[in-house]
Amino acid sequence: MVNERVIRTNRAPRPVGAYSQARIYGNLLFCSGQVGMDPVTGELERGVEAQAERSLLNIKAILEEGGASMESVIKCRIYLVNMDDFKRVDSVYSRFFSDKAPPARVAVGVASLPLGAEVEIEAIASV
Repeated sequence: MVNERVIRTNRAPRPVGAYSQARIYGNLLFCSGQVGMDPVTGELERGVEAQAERSLLNIKAILEEGGASMESVIKCRIYLVNMDDFKRVDSVYSRFFSDKAPPARVAVGVASLPLGAEVEIEAIASV
């Protein structure tokens, strides 16, 4: 039987739609995209750097709830409303991952994101 379960934690924002914070299937954890929303206030952080940091803190909380960690992240996707913000987001992102074995990654420019966010980040990790 395959290890399959839904991950939920109060340390990250509740989903604002019909999706799970994360799902585990086999030895992989698929974390839904996280915007820079504070899980306590329900408000978006101000500015792309603060939103990127909060997005990654939300991902970290979800990973930990699922028995994974930032070190076990295999791949990330970053969605940016303004690609000119890439260097600023990358500066924040790099603080969360080891230089030795950072995850594979893609950054995509998009027209808009949920709730008016400037950045959204999703991750896949091993458990």
